[in-house]
Amino acid sequence: MKDATPQTIYLSDYKPFGYNVEAVELTFRLHPTRTRVISKIKFTPKPDAKDGDFFLHGENMTLISAKINGADISPEITAEGLRANAPSDPFVWEAEVEISPETNTALEGLYMSNGMYCTQCEAEGFRKITYYPDRPDVMSVFTVRIESDLPVLLSNGNPVKMDNGVAEWHDPWPKPAYLFALVAGELVNYSGDFTTMSGKKVDLNIWVREADLGKCAFGLEALKRSMKWDEDVYGREYDLDVFNIVAVDDFNMGAMENKGLNIFNSSCVLASPETSTDANFERIEAIIAHEYFHNWTGNRITCRDWFQLCLKEGLTVFRDQSFTGDMRSHAVKRIDDAIMLRARQFREDQGPLAHPVRPESFVEINNFYTVTVYEKGAEVIGMLKRLVGDEAYKKALDLYFDRHDGEAATIEDWIKVFEDSTGRDLSQFKLWYSQAGTPHVHVTDSFEDGTYSLTLRQEHKPSPGQDTKKPMVIPVAVGLLSPNGDEVVPTTVLELTEEEQTFTFDGLGAKPIPSVLRDFSAPVVLHMDQSDKDREFLLAQDTDAFNKWEAGRTLARNTLIDMISNNAEPNADFLAALESAIKDESLEPAFRALLLGLPSVDDLAQTLAGAGETPDPWKIHAERDRLKRAIAEHCNDTLADLYFAHQVEGEYEPDAVSSGKRSLTNAALAYITLVDGGETAQRQFAAANNMTQELAALSALITIGMGEEELTDFHNRWQNDRLVMDKWFSLQTALAAPEDASGIARRLTEHAAFDWKNPNRFRSLFGGLTSNTAGFHNPDGSGYALLADWLIKLDAINPQTTARMTTAFDTWKRYDEERQAQMRGELERILGTENLSRDTYEMVSRMLKA
Repeated sequence: MKDATPQTIYLSDYKPFGYNVEAVELTFRLHPTRTRVISKIKFTPKPDAKDGDFFLHGENMTLISAKINGADISPEITAEGLRANAPSDPFVWEAEVEISPETNTALEGLYMSNGMYCTQCEAEGFRKITYYPDRPDVMSVFTVRIESDLPVLLSNGNPVKMDNGVAEWHDPWPKPAYLFALVAGELVNYSGDFTTMSGKKVDLNIWVREADLGKCAFGLEALKRSMKWDEDVYGREYDLDVFNIVAVDDFNMGAMENKGLNIFNSSCVLASPETSTDANFERIEAIIAHEYFHNWTGNRITCRDWFQLCLKEGLTVFRDQSFTGDMRSHAVKRIDDAIMLRARQFREDQGPLAHPVRPESFVEINNFYTVTVYEKGAEVIGMLKRLVGDEAYKKALDLYFDRHDGEAATIEDWIKVFEDSTGRDLSQFKLWYSQAGTPHVHVTDSFEDGTYSLTLRQEHKPSPGQDTKKPMVIPVAVGLLSPNGDEVVPTTVLELTEEEQTFTFDGLGAKPIPSVLRDFSAPVVLHMDQSDKDREFLLAQDTDAFNKWEAGRTLARNTLIDMISNNAEPNADFLAALESAIKDESLEPAFRALLLGLPSVDDLAQTLAGAGETPDPWKIHAERDRLKRAIAEHCNDTLADLYFAHQVEGEYEPDAVSSGKRSLTNAALAYITLVDGGETAQRQFAAANNMTQELAALSALITIGMGEEELTDFHNRWQNDRLVMDKWFSLQTALAAPEDASGIARRLTEHAAFDWKNPNRFRSLFGGLTSNTAGFHNPDGSGYALLADWLIKLDAINPQTTARMTTAFDTWKRYDEERQAQMRGELERILGTENLSRDTYEMVSRMLKA
């Protein structure tokens, strides 16, 4: 390890920087290994600045010269930065440093991706570019000059000069260093424009390598839709003359919202029918929206410190979720979000990596770009909006933008805006930001003399560092249905604020069937002892789309748990209820496709572990396959009818209606393949004119142990398309039989196209393996050993990606003693690696403390 005792940073220790940064001028003289960065920065001491205590962050660079007010100085250089004596009056700091982008494999700061210079400065990458107070509460106006013989030279803001190997950019809006961006390379632009609501024309560009120019049209249209939606829904207008997006092959994240110059992982912006699936198109649309929405919720108003990360990310995720719902289907989007939250965030909440939406401490901030901060952070915004109502939410957001524009804000600022605009006391609601873990809500009911009573009790289990917790404000949306299916009480939000409360509904003629936690109104685990008959009724009759789906999901889960724990036969009533639901042509095709999805192996393992059982991934996988085959056989004719009735004819379009039909036909195909031996899937693969249909057919074949010929054909046709080849790698490890998965993964690491230094390629192979829960948890430990081998290798060049991939081990305490011992051994082996990064050290040590 580089540091045996990495420093822990605490929220409670926050202190403002002692200086204001009035203006920043940067000059870049680009060279692959000897880039010179010249900075000229105007500092003004604050009244409480300590004499001589002038510290600037800086790592992995060579200082050529440093000056204060034109006079040479010799600052003290440390591994974290430099320290110098500074005057008590305003002064100008000047420095020249040398850095090596070509050897920067960590992909933080200024680095190179296949000959292109690009940056990634969030969270603390700017300190690898030049000496600077690299913290989000230090905001300033930047002017940037780039000198290079490359044809395209980009930075934040508006262009000032483009001539003879020199480009100058000026960003008039104060920003922290993490939003700085620079790109230079042999690029071409797919361009367009957008006229804002005030009549200003904005030039739009997506910059790519020439071979990718044909994959930009959808991204540009998604950007325009995002800009229009933000004006219509939030009243936010874009504030520069140009908006640039750049596609980069080597990128640790999905995308980055740098002011006016968004840098995207190529996989999150490039799309064509031949190479991208419907899911890719929808994801690209959402990510483009997310990064654009950051212009106001993240850039114009940023976060005071990294503990407030959820302030910008939770709010922006909530905004992009709402956008996707408006563009596609709110019901389907809500179900998709709940599936992801339960699979990833609930798992995080239940394990050693659990932390509050706003953490109290960290060793490495990169490790807190988590589903808890992002997706649970978005759920908190959604709950707040549900509690105060749409109009009050809009009023509060307008006040937020007016009050904090140009500032670095905190969660306290955010909550205060809502308190001031609504008059509500939100001190208890604020616990959502400080208490870790997923709340459990237990529901019991009774009916007497026309009065129906619901008793709700909230339970909070211990989390790391939090043994006891207080009751929270939990909005529980409830509707009541009569036995004939009429909705006798429409959706009503019950505010659970105490440990236990009872809510009553009067004047009812018969005991109703309750529909509880409608629209997944809070990120909680719901416990309610309802009969399978009641759930079958809700699956057929509930007017709330989420709870209609939830009823089917719970029936499937209960059936599977009975099969796993008791070797029971598949529940015939569940099979009949499912078939009836998927036949219902009044339901969206995409919704019915979701009904055909079963809980994952990991989901079922989580459920069994929560009930005190030790899950066996291989047993779960086998019983899940048995239920899939039972569904295929029981619903065979219906599935065939759905498959042929919802085929999309004509030219491919990624719109919601067409995508929904394809999702239903492909869900049906997965079951049909279990019965017809792959005949239909082979026909679809051969005839497919788009990646959605091609990949679905290939996936169905691989699942039944076929598809070798098709895999070879797929490889031969797409071997020169890096993003499609990511799919090729992922499919094989994700869908392999449990006994074969780690062997296939090991073989693929030897493939000539396995570029382990590229984050997308590394994640495609090993992310596929770890998502194959039964395959990763092979009893012989081969999956654990293979992943650990490669994480140790990757950590030496890319700690950020390594640390994130270690989360595959976060459930190690869930399983049997032998698997626990194997996983613990691999974690200890990783921890014992010489020169282990701070990123990976923090993650592994937290897991071992479980």
